[in-house]
Amino acid sequence: MCGRISQYTGIHDFVAVLSMPNAMVSTVGDQPLERYNGAPSQQLALLHQEDDVLHADLVRWGWRPHWAKDRAAPINARVEKVAHGPFYRSIWPNRAITPINNWFEWVDEGGPKKQPYLIRRRDQAPVLCASIGRFPTGGREPGEHDGFVIITADSAGGMVDIHDRRPVVLTPELAREWLDPATPKERAEQIALHQGEPAEAFEWFRVDTAVGNVKNQQRGLILPVSQQQT
Repeated sequence: MCGRISQYTGIHDFVAVLSMPNAMVSTVGDQPLERYNGAPSQQLALLHQEDDVLHADLVRWGWRPHWAKDRAAPINARVEKVAHGPFYRSIWPNRAITPINNWFEWVDEGGPKKQPYLIRRRDQAPVLCASIGRFPTGGREPGEHDGFVIITADSAGGMVDIHDRRPVVLTPELAREWLDPATPKERAEQIALHQGEPAEAFEWFRVDTAVGNVKNQQRGLILPVSQQQT
């Protein structure tokens, strides 16, 4: 999974698909997020649950433990290793959902530049990405060591031509279970390993190469190239 995602609808549009009866505490605001080209290190909307309350906060995309100062903060974690490796041990219990509208991948098609593709759900519903991180809990203020990573799985099964990794995307029912602090860590691992949405749930199309510049945030980045030329 390459490091670009879109979060352009309002946080309440993302939350509505979860159908959670719980109260929500949000520091994100009620307006559309309008982040068409979200990139690593940016503050992006993240959903997490504390007791019975759903929280929506802006959290930096990317995280590393305090002792890993010799490397950049990863933005993704491989599902095959995330539950048991030492790197993510401290945040594995801190489950979250990164709600997005789509993500982007780049493909070498023989041209002077790689061709960007937008990937989204075929039904165009919000994409609920399984994530873990360090984020404000217990009423504490956001800190410099906060951040999150999106869990990724092998793309085998139809999406491998676009990229060899993709987010672990959960149905609303599984996303609620993932977020629930009462869900055992062993069950959470099984959800991430085996119950992500299949490749058939997604569609993809070429978009403008302007998405390669993180400064570009216009809505046209999410339109197919064919629509931009008409």
